[in-house]
Amino acid sequence: MESEKSNFIFEQIDEDLRRNPERKIHTRFPPEPNGYLHIGHCKALVIDFGTAQRYGGLCNLRMDDTNPAKEDAEFVDAIMEDIHWLGFDWGDRFFYGSDYFEKDYELALGLIRRGLAYVCELTPEQMRDPMYCGDLTHPAISPYRDRLVEENLDLFRRMRAGEFPEGRYTLRAKIDLASGNFCMRDPVLYRIRYVDHHRQGSRWCIYPMYDFAHPIQDALEGITHSLCSLEYEIHRPLYNWVIDHVDLPYPDGKPRQIEFARLNMTYTVMSKRFLRHLVEEGLVDGWDDPRMPTLCGLRRRGYTAASILDFCDRIGVAKSASLVEIELLEACIRDELNRTAPRRIAVLDPVRVVVDNYPAERTEYFALPNHPQDPDAGTRMLPFSRELYIEREDVSENPPPKFFRLKPGGEVRLMGAYIVRAERLCKDAAGNITEIHVTADLASGCGNPQDGRKVKGTIHWLSAAHASDATAVLYDRLFTRPDLSSLPEGSSYDDFIRPDSRRVLHGIKVEPALHDAAPGEHFQFVRTGYFVVDTKHPHTFNRTVGLRDSFPKA
Repeated sequence: MESEKSNFIFEQIDEDLRRNPERKIHTRFPPEPNGYLHIGHCKALVIDFGTAQRYGGLCNLRMDDTNPAKEDAEFVDAIMEDIHWLGFDWGDRFFYGSDYFEKDYELALGLIRRGLAYVCELTPEQMRDPMYCGDLTHPAISPYRDRLVEENLDLFRRMRAGEFPEGRYTLRAKIDLASGNFCMRDPVLYRIRYVDHHRQGSRWCIYPMYDFAHPIQDALEGITHSLCSLEYEIHRPLYNWVIDHVDLPYPDGKPRQIEFARLNMTYTVMSKRFLRHLVEEGLVDGWDDPRMPTLCGLRRRGYTAASILDFCDRIGVAKSASLVEIELLEACIRDELNRTAPRRIAVLDPVRVVVDNYPAERTEYFALPNHPQDPDAGTRMLPFSRELYIEREDVSENPPPKFFRLKPGGEVRLMGAYIVRAERLCKDAAGNITEIHVTADLASGCGNPQDGRKVKGTIHWLSAAHASDATAVLYDRLFTRPDLSSLPEGSSYDDFIRPDSRRVLHGIKVEPALHDAAPGEHFQFVRTGYFVVDTKHPHTFNRTVGLRDSFPKA
C-alpha cells in the first residue's frame, strides 16, 4: 500500500533527496523472532514497506535475532506469512541479524584498538547502582575504563572463547560518563550469554546489544532511513555514534534514524512478553486466538489485510504518542464487510415455530438477495416449511412497549416470506418458551408483492427440516480496561482480563447456503453481525464484529 498522504517522515526524506537526488531510498523491517507480529508491529511494517514503495525504493526483511533467548524458527515463518498476507514482499533481501555476528565482532575489535571500547567488570546490578551510574548532577563511574588496549583485546577474545561465566565481563563503548543522555554513558556493546542460538547453535557465547548491532546491520545493507518507534529517539545519538566510529565505508551516505509514535490502542496490550504469558498459561487458545491482537489472531477472527491497511492509513504517522480507539479498527472491517460480505441467515438461539395452517408435506422456496445493495450478487433460494426456527429474542409473552416482533396476538413478517400471527406459546416447567404456534397469511408471501399488507416487525427464520447445526463463537474484547498503557499501582494485566470474552454457542441453525462454507469465508448474518468460518474447527463461525458499534463506553 502506497499512501498518498504526506507526513513528517516523507518530509524529511524529501529534504534528504533534495540534497542527494540520485540516492535510492532503502528501508528495513527488523522484527525480533520471539513471538508473532501484532497490530502494533503492523503500523511499523506498513511504514517501512510503504515508504519504500512511495519512493520506488527497497525494503529489507531482517530478523533481529541478536538475543538468543526465546527466539525460534516458528516465529520466523509466522512473521514472513503475515507480511505476505498484508501484500508486501522483500524480494531476495531476507536477512538475519546473526548473519553479521562475525562482522560485529570484527568491528568491536576495531573500536578497542582505537581506544573507543573497553572490557568492564561491573555487574548489571552495579551498573544500575547510583554509585556507578550516577545521576543528573554526578557522572557515572567505571574503575575499568582505563584498561590498556592490549588487555581489553585479550579479555574480549577470551570472552568469545568462553573462558568466563555470564555477567563476569561486558564490553562497553567509551563515550561520555557525564552525558545528560544516560544511553551515552559508556553503554554496553557485548554481554556473555550461554544460550544456544536458534541458527548459530553454541557457536557464540557473546552477543552484541541491539544498539550496537542494528546500526551496523543498516550500514552493511545500504539502508538509507532507519524508521523506528519513538522509544528509540533517546538512542539516536548512540546509533549515530556507532555509525560514525566503526570502520565501515559509506559511498552513498550514512543511514539516518527517524522515529515515529508507536501504536497504542484501547482494550489492547502490545507487550509481546505478556502475549507470550497469555499463550503459555493457557489463558487464550494460542497465538492465533481471535481475541489476540496478533495478525494471525485478527485474521482468524475475520479481519482482512485490506481492513488493517485501511486502519493504518486512517491513523496516519505521528510524532507524538496517542491512544487510538479500537472502534476505529472495528469500523474499518465493518465498512469493508458491509460492501463485500454475502448475506446469510443463522439463528443463534433457536426456538421452534409451527405454522399451523401450512401443509405439513409442503416445501416452497423464496428468493433472497445475496447482497441487497449489489444486484449483481444475485439471489439464493431459501426453503420454507411448516416448522421453522426463529431467534428466541424475537418472541416475548410479556413484551415491553414498542416490541415489534412476535407476541401473543401480534403479527410479524418472516423476512422475504409470509406474515404470521402468534396464536399460542408452549412453555416448559421452568417457564421457558419451547414452541410458538402461528398462522400465516398465505396471501402475503413475497411472491405476491401487491398484497398490501404492512406490519412493523420483520424477523429472520429458517426451515427446521433444511437447517443444519453449527457452532458460533462470540468474541469480545479481552480486557475490561480501556487504557492499558498505565495500570493502577500493584495491579497487572491479568487483573483486567474479561472473564466472558469468549462465548461458545453450540447448536445454532444455519441455512443450506452455509452448509459447505469454506474456512476463511466471510458472511453477514442478517440482523446479527459479521462472521467468518473458523480455520481450526469445522462448522464453526467466529464473530468478527457486530453490525454496529454497541459496546458500552467506559
